[in-house]
Amino acid sequence: MHNVGLTGLTFWSPNVNIFRDPRWGRGQETPGEDPLLSSKYASSYVRGLQQRDDGDQNRLKVAACCKHYTAYDLDHWNGTDRTNFNAVVTRQDMEDTFQPPFRSCVLDGNVASIMCSYNQVNGKPTCADPNLLSGVIRGEWKLNGYIVSDCDSVYEFFNRQHYTKTTEEAAATAILAGLDLNCGSFLGQHTEAAVKAGLVDMSNIDKAVSNNFATMMRLGFFDGDPTKQIYGNLGPKDVCTAENQDLAREAARQGIVLLKNNPGSLPLSPTSIKMLAVIGPNANATLTMIGNYQGIPCNYTTPLQGLTALVATAYHAGCYNVACDKAQVDDAKKVAASADAVVLVMGANGSIETEGFDRVDLLLPGQQSLLVTEVASVSKAPVILVIMSGGGMDVSFAKNNDKITSILWVGYPGEAGGAAIADVIFGYHNPSGRLPMTWYPQSYVDKVPMTNMNMRADPSTGYPGRTYRFYTGETVYSFGDGLSYSTFEHKLVQAPEVVSVPLEEDHPCRFSKCISIDAVEKSCEDLAFDVHLKVENTGIMRGSHVVLLFYMPPSVHNSPRKHLVDFEKVLLDAKTATMVQFKVDVCKHLSINDEFGSRKVALGEHVLHIGSLNHSFTVRI
Repeated sequence: MHNVGLTGLTFWSPNVNIFRDPRWGRGQETPGEDPLLSSKYASSYVRGLQQRDDGDQNRLKVAACCKHYTAYDLDHWNGTDRTNFNAVVTRQDMEDTFQPPFRSCVLDGNVASIMCSYNQVNGKPTCADPNLLSGVIRGEWKLNGYIVSDCDSVYEFFNRQHYTKTTEEAAATAILAGLDLNCGSFLGQHTEAAVKAGLVDMSNIDKAVSNNFATMMRLGFFDGDPTKQIYGNLGPKDVCTAENQDLAREAARQGIVLLKNNPGSLPLSPTSIKMLAVIGPNANATLTMIGNYQGIPCNYTTPLQGLTALVATAYHAGCYNVACDKAQVDDAKKVAASADAVVLVMGANGSIETEGFDRVDLLLPGQQSLLVTEVASVSKAPVILVIMSGGGMDVSFAKNNDKITSILWVGYPGEAGGAAIADVIFGYHNPSGRLPMTWYPQSYVDKVPMTNMNMRADPSTGYPGRTYRFYTGETVYSFGDGLSYSTFEHKLVQAPEVVSVPLEEDHPCRFSKCISIDAVEKSCEDLAFDVHLKVENTGIMRGSHVVLLFYMPPSVHNSPRKHLVDFEKVLLDAKTATMVQFKVDVCKHLSINDEFGSRKVALGEHVLHIGSLNHSFTVRI
């Protein structure tokens, strides 16, 4: 598309913010609530965009940008707007939750750009904070690229946050903090006046311009005839290839999460279903399937089209739109009553959750729940509920209703989403997706404001905490949940009983009792161990399985209840097994942040957790 003048080579993507609150409208853009998962996603995404096929590490295929730095996960909620929100964040939460994905972008992905966000963090706009920009991104992490503002965020911290008195001071403050590029016109309009007023000198301007032009050089903008460069002959013919369209379908398949499946329900048999009822406001969705910040699809396969390609169907929308102010219950029940099985495709769309618009609750919109319950009451089993949404929903009513035999969460599955949904429902693909975020009950958001940034629970106030790492309340579904048509068993083959941390002879912890030690370079050298696991597919169907290695640390420094250490996906034929090996770096994977944000290795009993397996071991000096 660049070669025919329809786009540039700089993409402000990926969004790697932590999906902290289920109401956030932009959570759909992110990889979820876990810092380890988000970090691995971030660096992989960046390398996928940037790395060239010739292996030249100094050049870029496309310039990626990790956004929105940092502690940014509120758009517009209950009168609070992203452009004037001050995120009050503890040092501990900053270091162990909000910063890791951005750190991974730079250190592991070598990203070309970081975008600072609209909000303030602890009273300072992120785009005006020299500690966050020059200190951390450029200083500690050594960014090789440029720092860009979110669009008009410099204007916003002047106009909405009143952080500076004049426009010239705003321009100077941002540049001196380390900003290289402004999305919008503000710096273009006011930087010259800031220089003339002596608020910023030309050496700062030169530095910003150099960072921007260096990125353009790495992209090949000054290398002569573009058609003679490595990607110079690509064009529109290379976009909607059969291979790329197959990839869209496979990505959608792998992203589908099976949350409930009563025995004998899914997969359906295409030969035994004479008529399938397909009901719901998202049953024939097109644009909804590609979410926000979407590309232009090659073509759409809606859920209705995907299912109709396999069996005869009878369709009814059930609601005029996703808001479902008045469900057409009677008509939908008539369609369902005569069918051999029912697929209800419900959920949200961009009118419910998107940029600039956070959700107000976790319930299915309008009368969708009523429609689902009433249709299920007259239907022959099975009844399959398909949820299309970016964030979690309180579907407790469906989880606890035996008439609703299966529940699938499909996210916003892309242009081939309908084909992928049909593939899973009829068993042409064995589901293996896992939830990347906690699904909370509605009672959670009734008592927890989006503006409370604290990750950790506070028993003294009744605050329940956030995400699976700290949340202490009941869930509808949990991070990592996801069923398969196969069953998988784990057997621990190798893991340590004791891990000893070497310390200098005069280390104070040799002479007094310590609950933790600093995760410093000297103690951490070669401090690692292997976990060997046998994974067996005991089912009758070939399938993939995601092995999630969790870790539960001792209860010191207000540590997480558990957190993800590593994960690996394996593909197994029925009745076969394989070995999975994890390399666990003690200081990288098992360390925790103390109250001051410093990395610590806790001493005492630790637990590794894989599925139903728990393995205890001791870390000692």
